[in-house]
Amino acid sequence: MPISLDPREWDANCIHIGLINNMPGSALEATERQFGTLLDAAAEDIVVRLSLYALPEIPRADTGILRVNHCYSNINGLWNLHLDGLIVTGTEPLAPSLRDEPYWGSLTTLLEWAEHNTYSAIWSCLAAHAALLQIDGIERRPLDDKRFGIFQCATVSDNPLTARLTAGFPDRLQAPHSRWHDIPENALKGCGYHVLTRSDDAGVDAFVKERNSLFCFFQGHPEYEADSLLLEYRRDIGRFLRREQDRYPSMPQGCFDEDSVRVLTAMRERAMSDRREELLAEFPVAGLIAKSRNTWRPAAVRFYRNWLQYLCARKAEQQVAQKRRRLVRSPSQPKYERTGDVTWGRF
Repeated sequence: MPISLDPREWDANCIHIGLINNMPGSALEATERQFGTLLDAAAEDIVVRLSLYALPEIPRADTGILRVNHCYSNINGLWNLHLDGLIVTGTEPLAPSLRDEPYWGSLTTLLEWAEHNTYSAIWSCLAAHAALLQIDGIERRPLDDKRFGIFQCATVSDNPLTARLTAGFPDRLQAPHSRWHDIPENALKGCGYHVLTRSDDAGVDAFVKERNSLFCFFQGHPEYEADSLLLEYRRDIGRFLRREQDRYPSMPQGCFDEDSVRVLTAMRERAMSDRREELLAEFPVAGLIAKSRNTWRPAAVRFYRNWLQYLCARKAEQQVAQKRRRLVRSPSQPKYERTGDVTWGRF
């Protein structure tokens, strides 16, 4: 592990996390905010430093490129660092096979780096599917329709690790999903993965695998805000009206009350008979946002709190191991000097 002179790097209660934000330019800031506020809510007494990175091959418009260039660290500087934790987002797929995506080479490099330079990494949605393919050759399977909405999930705690990560979870919780592919649970279990949460309707929600780093995977999106699914639905309707996609999008499950469903169904019927982009202006976005509720937030905060505590524990264990190794190497020399409240090793 590289040596740092920043005293925060030697405090087990100060955690440095990298966010690899691979979302397109229009969603960059929203994704930063979603993960930032979630980590802030989960941190409590833990100090969290969040550094932003992005895979360079992700296609972006000029505004997205400008934001990445000004607000994000160059990912080439990551390869010589150690981070306590890592979060990797998905992105919209461009190729039929994940191995043909333009960022595949960088993603596989990131996977190798994360295993040996983090205590734990979270892989979200498409990033989770790509990681499974690279690590164990597990192929995702296409769905007949988009798995889209809020789904009831059950908590699974079948060993000490899963119990640790799901501590404080209710038996039943809600989770937002938005994806066109799925991973079969039997394929995961056959390769040594442990399920954390699952849904009868949506399949496996969250799962983990112990490697040199603890890899956590989400097919869902616990980081989503109350209106994220609604805004995504509106975006997809716009794509249909502009004839960028052939199918009118399915309504997200579990998001709307009966009155809202009637209004949105009427809008769909009109769009099917009078397909014009101008109709998007009639989408009742303000009224629907006012009704939106983030019912999955407590469980999301609880998971990330448990994850941050896991990182702190692993960091403390590593510090103890390093001190023991230094004692073995130089048993006759003084090992430490104190400067204020910080203990420095003589390296």
